[in-house]
Amino acid sequence: MGNLLELTNVTHAFPYAKGMLPAFEDVSFSLAEGEFAAIVGPSGCGKSTLMRVIHGLIRPTAGVVTYKGREVVGVNTELAMVFQSFALLPWLTVVQNVELGMEPRGVPPKERRRRAVFYLDKVGLDGFEEAYPRELSGGMKQRVGLARALALEPVILLMDEPFSSLDALTAASLREEVIDLWKDREIPVNTLIMVTHIIEEAVELADRILIFNGHPGRLVEDRPVDLPRPRNRRDSHFADFVDRVFEKIA
Repeated sequence: MGNLLELTNVTHAFPYAKGMLPAFEDVSFSLAEGEFAAIVGPSGCGKSTLMRVIHGLIRPTAGVVTYKGREVVGVNTELAMVFQSFALLPWLTVVQNVELGMEPRGVPPKERRRRAVFYLDKVGLDGFEEAYPRELSGGMKQRVGLARALALEPVILLMDEPFSSLDALTAASLREEVIDLWKDREIPVNTLIMVTHIIEEAVELADRILIFNGHPGRLVEDRPVDLPRPRNRRDSHFADFVDRVFEKIA
């Protein structure tokens, strides 16, 4: 299986009063179609910035990001992002929020509505199409954000700490739904990259864990998760794996 996404010696730095402040340095890894990769590391090691570089929202200071063998220059429209903060417009209904991302990509109105309704049903929000964000719980708002990203029908879905603002039970439910969606042949996306600061979450969901450390961030290990699915957080092998990842970060 060939590489879908590849980063080669990628660095990104932000300008500040004394020069340039690197968020992360010299990051190299590749991702094949169908993989689920999680990025973990301490706060401030550049995880979210890396996601924006992968998406093409910002250009790296050095190095190259390639997608399907071509360098990424500008926003890659075959990727979509789920944000931590929901990012819903309060004056639009649920279905209008989902449709919003498709409009700049030239999706016709009837197709926008069809996709919005279809993906809202996929994330368990059938019947809430005409509700407003203020009428939704945090978990429901994040489901809208997930449906909005899925409606773009991306090849790669990026998720930047998608469960961190949710209570434990809601987060657990959504994690199960993400795994089910990943396996669902009715949706086109089957490759995911997730940023999380919760190691247990990464071990539960991902095929591989990209472990970052330091300020600026560096990729210190690319570790396959060799635990069978479904994964049980109470299993001793699960706990041992979490401990080994933690040792690399601490």
